[in-house]
Amino acid sequence: MPTGSASPDAPYFWQNEKSGLATGDIDIFIGDTVIWQNADTAKHTITSGTVDDGPDGIFGGSNFISPGQSYKFTFTETGQFPYYCLIHPWMTGTVFVTDGYKTIQDVGKTVGDGSTTFDVEYNFDRVLALNLIDQGQKLLTFEIIGNSQSDDGTLKIRLPAELIDGPFVIIVDGEKINFEESKDDDVTTVSISMPNDSKLLTIIGTSIVPEFGVASMVILAIATTSIMLASQKSRFQLKF
Repeated sequence: MPTGSASPDAPYFWQNEKSGLATGDIDIFIGDTVIWQNADTAKHTITSGTVDDGPDGIFGGSNFISPGQSYKFTFTETGQFPYYCLIHPWMTGTVFVTDGYKTIQDVGKTVGDGSTTFDVEYNFDRVLALNLIDQGQKLLTFEIIGNSQSDDGTLKIRLPAELIDGPFVIIVDGEKINFEESKDDDVTTVSISMPNDSKLLTIIGTSIVPEFGVASMVILAIATTSIMLASQKSRFQLKF
């Protein structure tokens, strides 16, 4: 809360030291702690809820945060958590809490008839981009983009069994590496300690997205039936 934020005419009411944003909106992962610091000359509150509906009691409250003081809260659930200042209701913001997973959409669109696709979720401090699906070799290859932003280079990737199923072999930049996995229903989460300079990730399974999607199978069945009917009709005409 920067100096002057108690005034409704202030250019901004919040300043995020991590992102530089001044909207009051905060993007974090589950388990993260947010610290609100009062750098203003007036007292403030951090009150969970909205101006229209009032406090919801999730965090903060009506306690004053005097100049130089701070308030912190650890978020243990995902969701959107609005907050505001009881004294200065124009000071509003929202904490957006996610589980840290990004999504690669429509994986499988380039194989078969393109109708069988999956969303692949991953948690990593770099970006993954699908590079190749090889049905013959039963493998997925991902390009690793950007530089590592932390000392923890662990990649967690969620693999739907209908897309690719194990047992798996994991190869990073041409080298086979160890990994951990856990399965929940039809999704396997694979955890890999990735080297900081890694560029290519290959996951080899025992089965992969079928060559023919549902639409192709229907078309194939119709075509086969038509051929059989045509053949029977031809034989019938020959008898006459």
